[in-house]
Amino acid sequence: MASERTQALQAAQNLFKVPELKNKLLFTLMALAVYRFGAHVPTAGVNLQALETLAGQFQGTLFGIYDMFTGGALARATVFALGIMPYISASIIFQVLGATFPSIEKLQKEGEDGRRKITQWTRYATVFLCIMQAYGYSIFLESQPGVVVIPGWGFRITTVLLLTAGGVFVMWLGEQITERGIGNGMSLLIFFSILQGFPAAVFNTLELWQAGGISLFKLLLLVLVLIAIMAAVVSLTMAARKIPVQIPRKVVGRGRVREGTKSFIPIRINSAGVMPIIFAQALIIIPGTLYSFTGGQGVSTSGVKGVLYDLSQLFQIGQPVYYVSYAILIILFTYVYTAIIFNPVDLAENLKKQGGFIPGVKPGAQTAEYIDQVLTRVTLPGSVYLAAIALLPFWIFDAFDIQTFFFGGTSLLIVVGVALDTVQQMQQHLLLRQYEGFMKKGRVKYRGRQRYM
Repeated sequence: MASERTQALQAAQNLFKVPELKNKLLFTLMALAVYRFGAHVPTAGVNLQALETLAGQFQGTLFGIYDMFTGGALARATVFALGIMPYISASIIFQVLGATFPSIEKLQKEGEDGRRKITQWTRYATVFLCIMQAYGYSIFLESQPGVVVIPGWGFRITTVLLLTAGGVFVMWLGEQITERGIGNGMSLLIFFSILQGFPAAVFNTLELWQAGGISLFKLLLLVLVLIAIMAAVVSLTMAARKIPVQIPRKVVGRGRVREGTKSFIPIRINSAGVMPIIFAQALIIIPGTLYSFTGGQGVSTSGVKGVLYDLSQLFQIGQPVYYVSYAILIILFTYVYTAIIFNPVDLAENLKKQGGFIPGVKPGAQTAEYIDQVLTRVTLPGSVYLAAIALLPFWIFDAFDIQTFFFGGTSLLIVVGVALDTVQQMQQHLLLRQYEGFMKKGRVKYRGRQRYM
């Protein structure tokens, strides 16, 4: 243990010995500081005291999920209230369209020029989504008593301009982190938005223990359980089924010979990432969100409000129907989203172009069929594992009777995934300069690759 701590400490010190890596880290931290500062600057024309009641109303609605990704900026009605989510939504839209429309799929395969066009279209779509979401949010703020000082078109136009500018700036900031910093900028913005509530949750839990609301034994047991869940999520994120690939010896150019190599195609257990949980959450809380839009408060038993109220209660956290439906939706969306982002036919064609093959499988259609079979078998345990990770936090905090500290499967998977990707990039910089890294060589070498190149 002592040697491992010494190695970890040495690796952390090495981060600032590489000038390039040091500059990237400092730039990333500075950009994240700007982002968190903007997430606390309120937009014009709102009553800050009345805004404090919004956070409670967001619980159990789509606004609650959105607010988690913005680090509470949505509930505070700040200039960064939209966060990076419009850009993420636009990226997902084009990813889905690429699997539907051949013209967009062709652009995705054209290399750098095609990716540049899709990136530009994604930016335009982000601006459009910012405008639409900002206008809808201004209407929502006006519907809340006492939140808007002077309601009307003046407030709406001002809010649309400020929030759209904030959303575009956050998109630019994420791109700058990706280009000039360390890690994926968009992911890091969400990562720090989720983590910003962690210190307050820990402090509230400790206050509960000091007040006698939870025993020391339960608190220590809770910490051990959370560590075990974190380890399980890390193993799920890194686990992959390796399909062996053989690339034969080949003559290239004027008598030059390229020796044959052996490699593998890593099929991740969780190829869909966190998206199935997000889709399932967004779908299952629609009744509660619609009921809140109708202005429903308390119990309602008449008309449309009554139907929405009954559905919102049926799909409320803690109900058996909620847990069963949530798990089924996660499993279904895992298969759907995996089919969208992972194309065995393209993978088989790329492998055939390189002259590679899977031992015992003919190149072409049979290779694509074989990869699809492996992907289908691997996705089943991955989807069940994903559903279990999403539901475990609910059961744990119910069992310990703790409501002051909460994390969900969505936030946990995002935090672990982004942390592993960022550490992997720092590891590569350290090893490139022959410094000792955080993890042994090859531990996370193939994490995140979905296509054989």
